Amino acid sequence: MSTDTTASVSTHILDTSVGRPAEGVAVQLAARAGREGDWRALGGSATDADGRCKDLPALPEGTTHVRLDFAVEEYFESDSATQRADAQQDAPANRDSETFFPEVTITFAVRPGEHYHVPLLLNPFGYSVYRGS
Repeated sequence: MSTDTTASVSTHILDTSVGRPAEGVAVQLAARAGREGDWRALGGSATDADGRCKDLPALPEGTTHVRLDFAVEEYFESDSATQRADAQQDAPANRDSETFFPEVTITFAVRPGEHYHVPLLLNPFGYSVYRGS
């Protein structure tokens, strides 16, 4: 939760290749104070059945930049992702064994007192992000 002196961050992932939330993706959170500040690892979480990380660590006071690191390679190479793709008529039945983007890193600026929801729309060959609400 954001306060007058801190911002807060949440995220979720939608696997657009199957039109479903991406469950089990590891997400790491880092923060820094100022453009030249050192990144400080804050911890992480994994997406739940809704593709959401509901327990990301709080941002420290003075945070101006945030980095979310998504470990997506393991998700796309898992048996459950392949089974979900096979179950969808419009989705490709067979995925390549390699994912084009094994990791996705999103860096953005924050201001105290605001909440930042950053959805990741993901498929094996591309991704898109935006500031949600």
